[in-house]
Amino acid sequence: MSHEIRDALPDDLPAILDIYNDAVRNTTAIWNETPVDLANRQAWFDTRAQQGYPILVAVDGADVLGYASFGDWRPFEGFRHTVEHSVYVRSDQRGKGLGPALMIALIERAQGCGKHVMVAAIESGNAASVHLHERLGFVVTGQMAQVGVKFGRWLDLTFMQRVLSPGADPDQP
Repeated sequence: MSHEIRDALPDDLPAILDIYNDAVRNTTAIWNETPVDLANRQAWFDTRAQQGYPILVAVDGADVLGYASFGDWRPFEGFRHTVEHSVYVRSDQRGKGLGPALMIALIERAQGCGKHVMVAAIESGNAASVHLHERLGFVVTGQMAQVGVKFGRWLDLTFMQRVLSPGADPDQP
C-alpha cells in the first residue's frame, strides 16, 4: 500500500467527516454519541487553522485513509506548551501502519511548533491505541475509572503523555 501524509485541504472534509462519524457510531475512540455535520467539521478545521495547528491526512491519491490533529490541551496560558492529539483511521484501513505514520508526522509538527508535551486521552480498553502510544514513547500518567459512558457501559480513561523537548527552558517561546 502506498500512501502520502500531507496537510488536509477543505476538499478533504467530507472524507474526514465520514471517518469521524464512523468512529462516533461504532467505537469508543470518540465519546460523542451523535454524528456531526459538515458545518461542524468545517468549524473545527477553521479553528485549527486560526490556532496554527495542523490537520494531517493520510491519502492514497485523492482517497483519505485517516487523519490526525492536535489542539490546546486546556484553555489556560499555563498550558500553552501542551497539546492533546487525535488520530483516526478509516475502518477498512486499520492495522496497515497508518496510525503510527500519522502519529510520527504529528509529533514532528508539534515539535516544530515549539510544543513541550503531547497528551493522549484514550479509552482504557483500547489496547491497540495504548500500545501504539507506548511504542512512540508515551507513558501512562493517569487512569480515571468510569468517567464516561457509551453503548450502555461505563468507560475508563487512560492519560498518556510524551515530553517532546526534554530539558527545554519554559521561558523560551
